[in-house]
Amino acid sequence: MISRRKLVIGGSLVVGSAALTTAVARTYPLRIRSPLEAADALTYTAQRALLSPNALAREFDRGMISKTFPAINTTDPEDEGYQRLRHGGFEAWQLPIDGLVDRPMTLSLKNLMGLPSRTQITQHNCVDGWSAIAEWTGVQLFRVLAHVGMRPEARFIGFESFDGWWNVCDMVDALHAQTMLTYGMNGAPLPIRHGAPVRLRLERQLGYRSLKYLKRITVLADAEDYKGGGGLSSRPYGYQWHAGI
Repeated sequence: MISRRKLVIGGSLVVGSAALTTAVARTYPLRIRSPLEAADALTYTAQRALLSPNALAREFDRGMISKTFPAINTTDPEDEGYQRLRHGGFEAWQLPIDGLVDRPMTLSLKNLMGLPSRTQITQHNCVDGWSAIAEWTGVQLFRVLAHVGMRPEARFIGFESFDGWWNVCDMVDALHAQTMLTYGMNGAPLPIRHGAPVRLRLERQLGYRSLKYLKRITVLADAEDYKGGGGLSSRPYGYQWHAGI
């Protein structure tokens, strides 16, 4: 026979679970297709509820910069357009920014470098288990978004790269002080193997979210309303949309 205490506890768990499920459904911006993605949604919802949107990833002293920083996946895109830009020293590289903005525009590398810059020394954490510390120089994404003027209905930012990858982040990460479009690494121009001329740095996410070889930025109302849906191109391979650290 079930005791009154067990019945109360069991009922509380059911009610709590239902409330949590409702909260996740309201907060997580993507369609959940599997148990793994349900866990991703729960993690995302819990982190957004418990952590300040302004919490910073740890920054380090220059003496702690790693002597080697692995370059994995694409290290020199085969894209013909990218190769033409590379052989021209990226002088013709341009970054279109469109979608839900008041002033759609295309920024050159010179334009980006003309905006207020930031340098930060942070740790890149790879899903494969390695990490490395580097110094990154670039412009904070929130400054670029202010430059183009986001519309009130804007909720997400989509990124596309020359090596075929893409992903979406929410405004908490997009407007974070450490989220940058970087053009410098360890005091020198960003190397080809690390995403030249410009790569994204999402410092509070695992490394695969910091796309290299940026090609386009699109401001969105819906995280599913971009490319093939699902929030990032690697999601079908088991990668999580929310890879917070």
